[in-house]
Amino acid sequence: MLVLLPPSETKSDGGDGLPLDLGALSFPELTPVRRRLTEALRTLADDVPASLQALGLSERQTDEVERNAELFTSPTAPALERYTGVLYDSLGAGSFTRAQRARADRRLAVASALFGVVRTSDPIPAYRLSGGSALPGVGGLRTVWRADLEKTLSTVDDLVVDLRSGAYAALADVPRAVAVRVVTEDAGGRRKSVSHFNKAAKGRLAAALATAPREPGTVRTIVSAARAAGLRLEPVGERELELVID
Repeated sequence: MLVLLPPSETKSDGGDGLPLDLGALSFPELTPVRRRLTEALRTLADDVPASLQALGLSERQTDEVERNAELFTSPTAPALERYTGVLYDSLGAGSFTRAQRARADRRLAVASALFGVVRTSDPIPAYRLSGGSALPGVGGLRTVWRADLEKTLSTVDDLVVDLRSGAYAALADVPRAVAVRVVTEDAGGRRKSVSHFNKAAKGRLAAALATAPREPGTVRTIVSAARAAGLRLEPVGERELELVID
């Protein structure tokens, strides 16, 4: 099983890993696109106003541009520790046992505007680039990534559980993936999608699937693993699940 997580705009500082080595990342077939984007993002950082405009940042966020300027020299950290925010707080990897962390590193991957997709153990620097961005001289990331990333994800033999948000799902389709929608249910049984608690709920589900003693490999066993963690996850189609929250 491969649980495909969204990234986060917020990222931790520092790290104790060596500077970025694109050749050390998982899915090495994506290296040419990664190199093109990292070099373009690093070059763009030399022009702060242009970076702010391209990345949709305010003048108070020049520190994000500084991160991009140091892409090849700053320390790295495992992706599971680099990404922060509501989903990753709810995932709670800091409390995993050594065995649970090993399972998580085998089962979890993160969609990335800059790297396409990385395993949670992959060493990456802090950076700023969103899925909906377009870089000068490169263009929109959907066009840049789509062919190569779809090819990579289509060759994953494991069952893919897709927890990506819209901007990152748009970078590549995963036709055989199981999609998860977070919903609430009213007294009459009517369901609607939610946004406010979406990330926290997906983080809890990711933790349940990542740490389950037996790796889920079917929709039925995914549902069972979620239930064991106190989550209400229900199939609503052959490849669609709804995570029902209060």
